[in-house]
Amino acid sequence: MHDHSHDHGSHAPGHTHSHAHAPKDFGRAFVIGITLNFGFVAVEAAFGILANSTALLADAGHNLSDVIGLVIAWGAAILSKRPPTPRFTYGLRASSILAALGNALLLIFACGAIAWEAIWRFAEPEPVASTTVMVVAGIGILINGFTAWLFMSGSKSDLNIRGAYLHMVADAGVSLGVVVAGAAIMFTGWLWLDPVTSLIIVAVILWSTWGLLRDSINLALGGVPAHIDLEAVKTYLQSLPGVVRAHHVHVWGMSTNEAALTAHLVMPGGHPGNDFFEKAQHELLARFGIAHPTLQIEIGEGTAAEAGDE
Repeated sequence: MHDHSHDHGSHAPGHTHSHAHAPKDFGRAFVIGITLNFGFVAVEAAFGILANSTALLADAGHNLSDVIGLVIAWGAAILSKRPPTPRFTYGLRASSILAALGNALLLIFACGAIAWEAIWRFAEPEPVASTTVMVVAGIGILINGFTAWLFMSGSKSDLNIRGAYLHMVADAGVSLGVVVAGAAIMFTGWLWLDPVTSLIIVAVILWSTWGLLRDSINLALGGVPAHIDLEAVKTYLQSLPGVVRAHHVHVWGMSTNEAALTAHLVMPGGHPGNDFFEKAQHELLARFGIAHPTLQIEIGEGTAAEAGDE
């Protein structure tokens, strides 16, 4: 026997949903970050041309891609707060997943452009104004570091915000590398250090982007969010009073910071009360970060359960 009643909150106990508090608003952080970084891109590109530095131009190109990435992430953060509609019954929460994936792909494309230019510079090395390179890149460390700090508080709980945060952290590290390369060229005269620094920039970006790409693809395909252990969720559900088996347990990311769950709970003893659902939804949120659980009660094993379905 299956129960298919539907409700929200503490209505009829057959099927229940819970909703998490709204995520922190990073609108101000996006405005400040985009403004500062766009201004710095213009300055860095101009001095890169004047100083004849591939490393500075590479860093400016990467910073430009980050400005675009911040705009994409900000747009997704705004769209994800739009209310549900008859066509989009969950709203546009998933736009943050698409933004995280788009940012990862954008960074990989930027890496290809930077590496291509660096390889050509190996064949035809040119003098570099080391002092200019160090001063401009030093400013970049401050700007990127400050922007990263603006997003730090949300970097662990929201993949979209983490994308913006990782961009800025990587940029700060890259700018530090440019400063070191400029100093080394000044004292050694080794012009090949400039394209080598560009390739190191590529390696740093790819390394920092891999996790973002992997996790965003996972969420885009409806996978279990990386921070959730599905077996632990099943174990918890089966430990609930009166539950002899939990099956059809599915967990997916509705957005980059919200997870949903549906599960069938076999309870031969009959329907539980509202307290059962209230405790379950509270624990699912507290233990696993699952903000939108849907629990369906089955009175008896039923045909599907006997067939050993998951």
